Amino acid sequence: MKSTFLTRSAGTRELRRQPLFTGISWLVLLFLYAPIFVLVVFSFNDNRSVVHWTEFSLRWYSAALENDDIRNAAFVSIQVALTATVFSTVIATMAALATARGVFRGRAAAVALINQPLMIPEIVTAIATLSFFSILRQLTGMTGLGWLILAHTVFCIPFAYMPIRARLEDMPATFETAAADLYASPWQVFRHVTLPLLMPGVMAGAMLAFVVSLDDVILTLLVAGPGETTLPIYILGQIRRGVTPEVNAVSTILIGVTIAMVALTFLLQRKRK
Repeated sequence: MKSTFLTRSAGTRELRRQPLFTGISWLVLLFLYAPIFVLVVFSFNDNRSVVHWTEFSLRWYSAALENDDIRNAAFVSIQVALTATVFSTVIATMAALATARGVFRGRAAAVALINQPLMIPEIVTAIATLSFFSILRQLTGMTGLGWLILAHTVFCIPFAYMPIRARLEDMPATFETAAADLYASPWQVFRHVTLPLLMPGVMAGAMLAFVVSLDDVILTLLVAGPGETTLPIYILGQIRRGVTPEVNAVSTILIGVTIAMVALTFLLQRKRK
């Protein structure tokens, strides 16, 4: 293990010595994060202009929290994201257990099928979902938020599946085998051995699914019905009328939530016990 670490360190040093590597890296980071930094800074601007700084103020955060449209959109977003997270995480956990612990023909094809939505452009998935749901709505006559929740649930399954399966692959099967040798039923093995060891991966997958659902725009824009405006869709509509510090404030809050969830996901994936 020590020799592997030394090899990786040497490889990293050699990579940094490549011509223009450091400069290009900083340039990429600048173009990637500078717009976000500007948005966050001007969300604290007292002036209504988003390009002219006057003084520090929290007035736009207060205005955003008092805006009924923003609060209603945030409520819809949280409702959809939480429900989709629960269902997608449960389904992803079952799929991960089947593909990581089960032995059956076509297992590789099943894994590829689960991960396929990650390879397909989201606009294609959104159009296909819209067409399919339009047929189902005509046949059943059912409307409401359930269609949007169902679309988010299916879309989030691959994102929840990845960290859960990764956690399963890192878990040795010896504990489960020992529990089975001690006459534990499959349910008891899952409840008392597998699930506690798997919980960091499950939590990481759930938080990743929550972030994906909360930030989704394309799928929601096509599938959502009247009165089902989520927070990203509300922000998109406001931007079409012109960027305001209020929109910057809402966007900054979303960025903060996303960063917190991604950081927790990273910490849980590193957790081993």
